[in-house]
Amino acid sequence: MKLDHEYALLEGYNRASVGRWLQVGAATLSALIVFVLLSIVDLAKRYGLNVNLPPVVLSLVGAGSVYGALYWLFSRHVWKLALVARLLKVPNLAGTWSVEGLTLEKCPNIPWSGTARIIQSWDKLRIHLETTQSVSDSIAAALLYDEATGYRLLYHYENRPRISETALSAHHGFAELTFSPGENSATGEYFNGRGRNTWGTLKLMRKVD
Repeated sequence: MKLDHEYALLEGYNRASVGRWLQVGAATLSALIVFVLLSIVDLAKRYGLNVNLPPVVLSLVGAGSVYGALYWLFSRHVWKLALVARLLKVPNLAGTWSVEGLTLEKCPNIPWSGTARIIQSWDKLRIHLETTQSVSDSIAAALLYDEATGYRLLYHYENRPRISETALSAHHGFAELTFSPGENSATGEYFNGRGRNTWGTLKLMRKVD
């Protein structure tokens, strides 16, 4: 089974800087939560209530735990917000895409079609493409912000023919896609090697999930 993999972020907001901001936020939020809890305990004791705050509760709201929760929330949801995505210069490409391809090295050119599923979080990505003949999965990728042309996705993939396609062989390839404003369509090209020396063009259109 293929798993999501990390992807490089080129010309976008530095991931290390995001981590530092989350650390500051976690430390601040943790201190605030501890202060509120201790204030509640102190207030309860003023009214004669026997209230104790177990150490395990304080450990649960420590900076490390809060950082983990904030990072999960940011990685899964916050970065996708339109304003945040623009500041970070990271497009949200997650979803299902219809794919139209054209193999160019043969005459006549050979059209083909398929469906791609892009799974994306703040730091992980996977491009899964299925056609009637084969299935491919990305194994490395990079997202590039280009002020002149828009966002570009570059990725290395592994292709596996379906069991009925005895004339085809497994192979590795590389694809580059440039997304239109709004990230609802893309055009690009691909080439294959290590088992199938072919190349061609790609067109993607986002489907409504």
